[in-house]
Amino acid sequence: MPAAMGDHHISDPGLFGPSSVTWQMHGDPMMWVAGIRALYLQALHPRAVRGVLQNSDFRRDAWGRLLRTANFVGTATYGTTEAAERAGARVRKIHSMLRATDPDTGERYGVDEPELLLWVHCAEIDSYLHVMRRSGFALTDAQADRYIAEHRVSARLVGLDPDAVPGGREEMAGYFDTVRPQLAAGDEARAVDDFLLRPPTHPLLVPAREVLWRRVAQLAYASLPPYAHELYGRPAPAPATVTRRLRATGTVLRGVPARLRWQLPPKHILRAMDRLGPGARPAPYKVGR
Repeated sequence: MPAAMGDHHISDPGLFGPSSVTWQMHGDPMMWVAGIRALYLQALHPRAVRGVLQNSDFRRDAWGRLLRTANFVGTATYGTTEAAERAGARVRKIHSMLRATDPDTGERYGVDEPELLLWVHCAEIDSYLHVMRRSGFALTDAQADRYIAEHRVSARLVGLDPDAVPGGREEMAGYFDTVRPQLAAGDEARAVDDFLLRPPTHPLLVPAREVLWRRVAQLAYASLPPYAHELYGRPAPAPATVTRRLRATGTVLRGVPARLRWQLPPKHILRAMDRLGPGARPAPYKVGR
């Protein structure tokens, strides 16, 4: 039976709900910096990034791809259970139809191979958690473990077996140790790097791109692990400097009123608050309640 109008108590909280770490963390504006870090990291897996570049015109539609990814994360986090499951089914269907070719061996493979999905998932969740904590979003180690475990749900949405996905920081670190020998900064990774530093834009917006976007992309790059800097062959500032810049950027972005930030489409958080009531408003201080 559908909930009565205005009855927030029996409305569907979705797959995570306001009591989750994910609900509070994903409303933070530093998620955009974390998302760019995830792209840099994901591009270092040759088979995974090849699947992206061979199946889409990344340079022409990169903005659309970024927004679709953000929309999926927002729907999975703040949407109803039905909306999240529907978004997952759509992603699985699209991936099931896509193939990539290894130029060295001629091997054809599906982009939905579990090992590739797992890499994309782990690079994403690790980036979200790393940037958020390092930029001043307060999480205990136990809460960080809980966040990683919560995302076995999002892993299931894209077609992974939740039991095969890291459920905490130790398992996540072990996964990266295992996969590191497979990583490389090939031509495809260089193409992603070039796009992230110089995304195509209207000529009149080039100065803004250089002043704003480039700084954000450089900060996201700098927050990568040292082995990633080594593979890309581009140095990064000292870790303490990067942490200071992440915290400063977080302070500035978090100073923008949340209601103003959340007005930007597709307004997942505002719709969730309409559905569940104002008490569902995400905020850092609610983590662990």
